[in-house]
Amino acid sequence: MKSDRVSTGCRPLDDLLGGGLERRAITQIYGEPASGKSTLCLMATVATLRAGNSVVYIDTEGFSVERFAQVAGGDAGAFADRLYLFEPLDFTQQGAMIADAEGLLRRDGHAPVDLIVMDSATALYRTELDLGREALRKLLRHMIKLLGLAKKHDIPVLITNQIYMDVERDRVAGLGGTALEHISKAIVRLEKRDGSRRAMLRKHRSRPEGLSFDFVITEDGIRTV
Repeated sequence: MKSDRVSTGCRPLDDLLGGGLERRAITQIYGEPASGKSTLCLMATVATLRAGNSVVYIDTEGFSVERFAQVAGGDAGAFADRLYLFEPLDFTQQGAMIADAEGLLRRDGHAPVDLIVMDSATALYRTELDLGREALRKLLRHMIKLLGLAKKHDIPVLITNQIYMDVERDRVAGLGGTALEHISKAIVRLEKRDGSRRAMLRKHRSRPEGLSFDFVITEDGIRTV
């Protein structure tokens, strides 16, 4: 029987999220560049591969084979067969690849997909901001499709998001505004600090906002401080 959570491969992050990534839901990690978003995605990916399952990984910012090999260690070569990597070049391709991913979730006779990662959900959206609300509508259609796959196939979706300055509310927020915030069941914000990073819970249905842990990025993942 499946557990109702999937490990991120990072004990402090699992604890922050109440036991790991929730199935049938989207978990969002947002923060400034180099705050650790991609590293946490790779750690979750490697944890799922190590458990014997497959991962669909949609990377819009350039997948680092070297970083994957660092996090996976000596198992990287064996794991690569179960890592289904998509690298869309534009926003339209992003939507098409999300649709294509569904075929992998239905495959019989292969290690089942137990996680979808999208790093980042908004990098290509950012290139279409001049389209205004239509760009946001397209982004939401992509996220609704991902959520539909999560619910239909009983798996979690982990997305990363970029940040912008919300002038009206005078705070840093994730791109996609309240719409993307609403569709994400759990949200973690990453902040750069003096030589370290902080992961802070911004939204969760059963855990208090503001819980956090500090960490540094290491060669094979992260280490708490």
